[in-house]
Amino acid sequence: MTANAYQPISQQRVKLLPGLFQQRRELNTQYLLSLQDRNLLQNYLIEARLISPRWRNTSHGTSNDGSDWHWGWESPTCQLRGHFLGHWLSGAARTYAGTGDVQVKAKLDHIVAELARCQERNGGEWAGSIPPSYLEWTARGQPTWAPHYVIHKTLMGLLDAYTYAGNAQALDITVKMARWFHRWTAQFTREQMDNLLDVETGGMLESWANLYGITSDPTHLELIRRYERPRLFEPLLAGGDPLTNLHANTTIPEAQGAARAYEVTGDERYRRIAEAYWRSAVTDRGYYVTGSQTSGEIWTPPFELAERLGNLNQEHCVVYNMMRLADYLLRWSGDVAYADYMERNLYNGILAQQHLETGMVTYFLPLRAGGRKLWGSPTNDFWCCHGSLVQAHALHDAYTYYARSDELLLAQYIPSELVWVAHGTPVTVTQSFDTESGRTTQVVGAAGPWHRPNRWAIDLTVHADRPVDFTLKVRLPWWLAGPATITVNGTQRAVAETPSSWHAIARTWQNDHVRIELPKAVTACPLPGAEDMVAFMEGPVVLAGLCDEERALHAEGGDPAALLVSDDERQWNRWTIRYRMRGQERGLRFIPLYEVVDQPYTLYFPVR
Repeated sequence: MTANAYQPISQQRVKLLPGLFQQRRELNTQYLLSLQDRNLLQNYLIEARLISPRWRNTSHGTSNDGSDWHWGWESPTCQLRGHFLGHWLSGAARTYAGTGDVQVKAKLDHIVAELARCQERNGGEWAGSIPPSYLEWTARGQPTWAPHYVIHKTLMGLLDAYTYAGNAQALDITVKMARWFHRWTAQFTREQMDNLLDVETGGMLESWANLYGITSDPTHLELIRRYERPRLFEPLLAGGDPLTNLHANTTIPEAQGAARAYEVTGDERYRRIAEAYWRSAVTDRGYYVTGSQTSGEIWTPPFELAERLGNLNQEHCVVYNMMRLADYLLRWSGDVAYADYMERNLYNGILAQQHLETGMVTYFLPLRAGGRKLWGSPTNDFWCCHGSLVQAHALHDAYTYYARSDELLLAQYIPSELVWVAHGTPVTVTQSFDTESGRTTQVVGAAGPWHRPNRWAIDLTVHADRPVDFTLKVRLPWWLAGPATITVNGTQRAVAETPSSWHAIARTWQNDHVRIELPKAVTACPLPGAEDMVAFMEGPVVLAGLCDEERALHAEGGDPAALLVSDDERQWNRWTIRYRMRGQERGLRFIPLYEVVDQPYTLYFPVR
C-alpha cells in the first residue's frame, strides 16, 4: 500500500457521544447481548456431534421442543446454517473495540472457546457449522447453497475477534482451518478452481488476505492466489461492464478481497481491480437517491433505474459492503467523493434499514410508490442482511476520522471524542452537533432564530498536552446549499473550496475551538435515466412522502423542491425534520426515510 495512504483510527480511540448514532449502536449492542450462546452455537455444536438437533413438537408443551432455537436461515436444515455467528463475532468484536463493554467481550470469548472445542472434536482443523461435504458437492457441480459464503462468515468473525478484541484463540482456530483449505484446494486446476468460485464465495479472498497480513505465512499467500476470481477480475480490468444483471453481493466481497490483497501484498493489479469495480458499480452506473443500487439483489443496467423500482430494491448487504469498499478507496486516495457516498448510504441505508425501536433489519428497502419496510424478527429469520446489520451498527466510530503523518481527516459529522497522537503529542478532539441537541444560540433558520436551523453547525474542541503542528481537514459535503462558514477561536477563515472537497486548517494547536457551519436546503433529486421523476432530500437525508400511492406533482415554478414547506418543526427541546407539500390537490407530509417504521411511503414522484 502507498506510504502516504490514510490509516483508519482504532475504534478504541474514538468514543461516540450522545446522539442518533450512539442510540442506534446501543440498540444493536442490546440485540447482540440478548441472543443466547447455545443458540448462536447450535449448528457448530450439531456438526461437531456435541448436541443433537431438537425439533418443534406441537403435541408436547415441553421446553425441549426446540421452539426457542434460532430458525430461518439458522435452522439446522438450512444449507446456510451458522452464517450468522460469524457476523455476530465480527459485530461483537467491533462493539468491544468501540465501547470496552466487558459483557460483550466475555460473551465473545466464551463463544470462541466453544468453537475451539468443536474444532478439536472435528479432528483439529474443521470448525464449520456445515459439513465439508457441501464443498465437495460444489466442486462436483452438484447444487449447493453457497458453502464458501457460510465458511467465510466464520473466518471473518474469528479474525475480527482476534484483531479487534484481542482473542488469540480465534487466530489459532483460523490458522488450523486454513490448513484444511490449503490442502483441499491443492487438488484443483485453475479452471476447476474457477468453476468452484462461480458459486458464491463471500469474502474468502479477503479472509485469506487478512490472515496473511497477520502471519506472513506463504501458504496463506497461496490461498490468496487460489481464491482470486479471474472470471470477474479480468473483464473489470479490461474496462467492460461485467456487472449488469449480476448478483451484487456475490461480487462486492470479491472486490473487497482484491482491495485487502493489495494492502498486504503491494500488488498494484489488485488495487486496479478494486477501483475498476467501483467505476463499474457506481461511477458508470448511477444510483438511487438513497445512494445504493440493485433490484432483486442484482445490479441494474447503467442509468436505467426507473424500470426496476419495486419492493426488492437496495439490499442491506449491498449498502454495507459498498460502504466498506468505499472505506478502502477513501484511505488510498483521500478522494472526498467516497466520504460523501458513505454519508449518503449511512443515513439512507444503514439507519433507514434498522427499526428505530427494535433494532431489527429490513432485508430490502422498497422504492416503489407506497412501499413498506418488512422487518425481521430477533430469532426466526437470520437473513444475510440480518448479519450485516449487526456489523454495520458497530462501525459508526470507525468511519469518522482517518489520519496520516501530520494530517487528521474529519470524514463524517458524528458526535464523538477522538484521542489521537500527533508527533508524539496526545491530542483530544471533541465533535458536537448543534442541530441534534436543539441549541440555537448561533444557528438560525431561514425565517429567523425562532425557526428550524437552515444549516448544520458542528463544534470541534481541540486540546493538546503541548503545542503541536498538524493539519485538520474537514469535509465540505456535496449537499452544501451555500458557502460554508468556518471559524477558529472566533476568527472566520476564508473558505474558497466548493461542495465535495476538503478544507485544510494547518496551524499549531493546543486549546482551540473550531466551528463549522454547513448550509442545507431541500433539494429535488431526479432519478437517473428518468429525470421527470424526483425524490427529495434535506442535506444528506432522504425525505419519505407518507402515502400509499404514486402521486404526480405540479410544479409551476419549475423547482419541485419549492413545493415543500416546514411542518411540525419543534418538539420539546429538539428540532425535527418534517415537511408538507403545498399547492397540490391533496396534502402530503414528509419525514426522514430513516424514521419510517410501518407507514407506507413514496420516494419518487413524477413531476408535471
